[in-house]
Amino acid sequence: MAENDQGRVLLSVTGFNPRLWFDLLSKNREVTLEPDGPDDPSITYAVVWKQRPNLLSSLPNLRAIFSIGAGVDHIFTDPGLPDVPIVRVVDENLTQYMTEYVLWRVLDHQRQGMLFRAQQKRKIWREPAQRPAGDIAVGIMGLGQLGRAAARTLLAAGFRVNGWSRSEKTMTDVATFYGDNGLVPFLNATDILVVLLPLTPQTTGIVNYELLRELRKRNGLGGAVLINAGRGKLQKDADILRALEDGTLKEASLDVFEVEPLPRTSPLWSHPGIFITPHAAATSDPVHLVQPMLEQMAAFERGEPLQNVVDRNAGY
Repeated sequence: MAENDQGRVLLSVTGFNPRLWFDLLSKNREVTLEPDGPDDPSITYAVVWKQRPNLLSSLPNLRAIFSIGAGVDHIFTDPGLPDVPIVRVVDENLTQYMTEYVLWRVLDHQRQGMLFRAQQKRKIWREPAQRPAGDIAVGIMGLGQLGRAAARTLLAAGFRVNGWSRSEKTMTDVATFYGDNGLVPFLNATDILVVLLPLTPQTTGIVNYELLRELRKRNGLGGAVLINAGRGKLQKDADILRALEDGTLKEASLDVFEVEPLPRTSPLWSHPGIFITPHAAATSDPVHLVQPMLEQMAAFERGEPLQNVVDRNAGY
């Protein structure tokens, strides 16, 4: 395809200002925020985050859809989703952000960060018992690119690492479990649970009370810990509160929630055992993510296959 026949890129996002994405994409491609009617033949690619339903359904020359975020479940909620390839973001910058977040939260829980912050507010000078990283098993649910990168970083920090995935995967120095039969053994061997799963019909609501009560409680931390940096609808907020109240969980770090932004009326805000971040674990930075999208578009037009294409049957 000649450069002047590239067609236009439709940029459709909700929840944030698209200006920087627009400006960076426009350096290489003609970009629009709205199609010229429902059957606009000029649009060949769509770059989206929670696009308006049915927006893409009748664009006759649409060749591929690119997700701005690491997750793609927002795309599958569209009832008019056309049958074209969906490309998910895979980028070293995004992976680094997530790995930093996971290491930060694991270390904070291991080193009694919540207790120290509470003592500081009350001006208490008291040193609690500390356990070395090697005494703590961190279990990662989801061994895709993000999960594997987090596992390698945690291993380098001295933690023991378990991994669970829907299908069988292996990883050096990580105790791996998979499928329904492997889930309870994985949880029973885990002190700090890190959730990095994609959201699919099979994983929706998987982080519930029944799952949490299988975590190992007799450990050097004084109780089980949950960290969810995956998707909000993986968890049941009320079940997490219940688990914290009855001691099933000691603490939790939550970056995602069933409803976002988290309503001001949510009891999660004020619970002393919860550390909250506003879906900020791995921010999609257009400075790093736009260029790989543009390179994929150009390669596709040269006849090369798209990379990181979503398996529609699996949902990720």
